[in-house]
Amino acid sequence: MTETKRVVIVGAGFAGVACARRLAAEPRARVTIVDRNGYHQFQPLLYQIATAELAPRDIRFELDEMFARHSNVETHTGEVVSLDPHAPSVTLADGSTLPADVLVLGAGAQPNFFHTPGADQHTLPLYSLDDAERVRGRILELFRDAAAKPELIDEGALTFVVVGGGPTGVETAGALAEIVHDVMPHVYPHLAIAGAKVILVDLGHTVLTAFSEDAHGYAVKQLKRRGVELRLGVSVKEVTPDGVTLSDGTGIPTRLVVWGGGQMAAPLAFRSGLPQGRGGRIDVRPDLTVSGFPRVYALGDVANIPAGDGDTLPQLGSVAQQAGDWAAGNIIADLEGEARQPFHYRDKGIMAMIGRKAAVAEIGPHRHELKGRFAFAAWLGVHAQLLANAGAEMRAFVSWLDDFYVRPAHRSAELLDPATIDQPRIRKGD
Repeated sequence: MTETKRVVIVGAGFAGVACARRLAAEPRARVTIVDRNGYHQFQPLLYQIATAELAPRDIRFELDEMFARHSNVETHTGEVVSLDPHAPSVTLADGSTLPADVLVLGAGAQPNFFHTPGADQHTLPLYSLDDAERVRGRILELFRDAAAKPELIDEGALTFVVVGGGPTGVETAGALAEIVHDVMPHVYPHLAIAGAKVILVDLGHTVLTAFSEDAHGYAVKQLKRRGVELRLGVSVKEVTPDGVTLSDGTGIPTRLVVWGGGQMAAPLAFRSGLPQGRGGRIDVRPDLTVSGFPRVYALGDVANIPAGDGDTLPQLGSVAQQAGDWAAGNIIADLEGEARQPFHYRDKGIMAMIGRKAAVAEIGPHRHELKGRFAFAAWLGVHAQLLANAGAEMRAFVSWLDDFYVRPAHRSAELLDPATIDQPRIRKGD
């Protein structure tokens, strides 16, 4: 008889979906992909949901639809609360258990508040579609409040604080500043929006520290050009419902703090009983399995994946996607009776969007630098490839490109109306 393997994949991020997609073509693998939401979210664009540049439907892809044509892939909506790496198996919140021959963990990340008082209660992170919708809803609420009571502007109602100078913080601050200064004046023409502020706070002395000095300068210039106020070299010491206190003693009145100040492994990693390293992430071997547990793989943001130079690979969508595909290849190698292969990451570089048509990119392992429109084009290309690799509909990207690049102001104003946020779009010629 032909050997078959039951493969349970936890998490429908880039890693989990890439693993399932490759195994979908292998009839000897019986795959169950479990996710608490039941859909794949295109995480690099969450900040654009938060700032009303995209609608939630643009980056949400139902697992049932993605794998509808693959009879050997079953999708299951549920939250994994514990796992047994020895069996292996996982237990869901409803008490049911899913046994496996191979367990693939791609449970993702959660915000790291670094024990900052009040941060977990009074800030909004950006790690899920729900998070992004909460941020967008809070922005709309604050503008409505300020329109009804303009005196609230002096009390920080339209002062938005973004914590973190990495790509998430920079992209969020830049997009938020454009919405505040370029779109909201048309939505609320009689409101003194000139008093609105977007403030980016980071302990480092520059933004986008993983990039070159030239990229740092370009990013700072573009942020300031969009009206973002930079508070660098200071940390957030406390967050309250109506403000933040910085390490230099400065207080900032604000009703919205977006936290992009760091991440750590999802809670499941801490409950797994598996060896953990930096950020609470599960340490894995070169073949992406966990030491001592050859039938358990850990991928993406829940894993510390060795880079080959003694360091670990960064938490990037491209790393997760490639690792998911590679893990599937090793599972297939087991079925073929062949040796597993150590993971080799194809470095495509790093990039960050600062605002419309402004980005920085360092392409490939040798970090060829691009800025401005060329970097923006590279950013589009990489995200289009990630969409395709995740099995998402390319129509979504084409639609996004039209809305974000061709007619951004119109689209943003449309998305600021809650009544139309998820209505079908009608275009000329539809």
